[in-house]
Amino acid sequence: MCKKSFSIRVLLLSLIFISLFASFGISANEQVTINFWHHYNAQSPENEKLINLIIPAFEKQYPHIKVKAIPHEWDQLHKKILVSTSSNQLPDVARADIAWLPEFQKLNILVPLNKEMGDFSAVAHRLLDGPMATAKVKGDYYGLALNTNTKILFYNKDLFSRAGVKVPKTMDEFFSAARKLSKKSGRQIWGYAEPALAGWNICPFIWSNGGDITDPEYKVASGFLNSEKNIEIIQKLADLYRDGAMTGFNKGAIPLTDGYALGRYGMIIEGPWKFAELENSYPQFKPATAPMPAGKGGSAQVLGGEDIVMFKTAKKEAAWEFMKFMTSEYAQIEMAKVGQIPVNKVAIDSSIIKNNKNMLPFLEAIQTAKPRPPVSTWPEIDKELTYAVTLSILGEKSVKESLDEAAKKIDILLAQQ
Repeated sequence: MCKKSFSIRVLLLSLIFISLFASFGISANEQVTINFWHHYNAQSPENEKLINLIIPAFEKQYPHIKVKAIPHEWDQLHKKILVSTSSNQLPDVARADIAWLPEFQKLNILVPLNKEMGDFSAVAHRLLDGPMATAKVKGDYYGLALNTNTKILFYNKDLFSRAGVKVPKTMDEFFSAARKLSKKSGRQIWGYAEPALAGWNICPFIWSNGGDITDPEYKVASGFLNSEKNIEIIQKLADLYRDGAMTGFNKGAIPLTDGYALGRYGMIIEGPWKFAELENSYPQFKPATAPMPAGKGGSAQVLGGEDIVMFKTAKKEAAWEFMKFMTSEYAQIEMAKVGQIPVNKVAIDSSIIKNNKNMLPFLEAIQTAKPRPPVSTWPEIDKELTYAVTLSILGEKSVKESLDEAAKKIDILLAQQ
């Protein structure tokens, strides 16, 4: 081969590579910075792990890519993304609650990864099918599963021992235990603390009592949300609050971790991250756990988790490399050490996970956990549900009246799919 033809071939190859880089919005020779919005708490062990270990490891492997990680509160992140949509100031990548994806897909702001990333199938294959299904909307995948989770019962052994109360296995036993654990005189103790009254918090009670939010096709709420089973269980929670045995969601309540570890809350229902939070703030405290108490519908918890998504305005190649790294065996195992349940098949089958006694109860609970309705209007539905339950528990309206009104409003939201 002559030098001239060789030079021409090199030039052509160079032009091809430059074209490929340009198609992703970056130059082959320039540094790239991607913005990663997330809702790991800024003071949490997860955020510390992300900032001090995982991102540096990624940047070492990909020296031309820098990651600017920006933490937000969970609800503020959702609002920030919606506001940024109109101004076209979205990040490259975000850690999104699985319940948000149908809404974001409807807004047409996410990249359909299976259509635009050539190695999507290979990457998706290394992740668990169940969590990956949360990223699928109307036939396409708009994210990669990042972590999965659910909740179980945490109880304070000392308070249970002093009150002579057995760990509840049924819903009836749960409500009975909450009352027996409560103490109003002297140093006040509440039997149960629930930090909020949204779907994430209330659905497990509804499902465990045999109720539901909508019909199985997510078409209608009337006749389901305001069913006798739901009225019954919300009334029991309202009675618990009225009797001074439930707190947490109300203004001025002791934060959940503090109240539980300091012996002010007898029971809480929380996820695997609670272990890391307790270890960080109260290393001498020994938490105890049990399954979600079973009711007429069995023991049913809420399926949670996050997907990592890419926005259409992203620097796509760099964003995709970061998404793949965050779902790699290495990153998944490291995040599991601070309470995140991995979705990488190799990571979840590793000895680090199998030998982690804190993880095992959650892996069991996930088997019967249910997702919140996967509809694009879920955020608005959740607001209506929260409002109705709050009015009911505070005693400002009857449970039936609150749920009847909410069901009608949610019917309208479901029709907007």
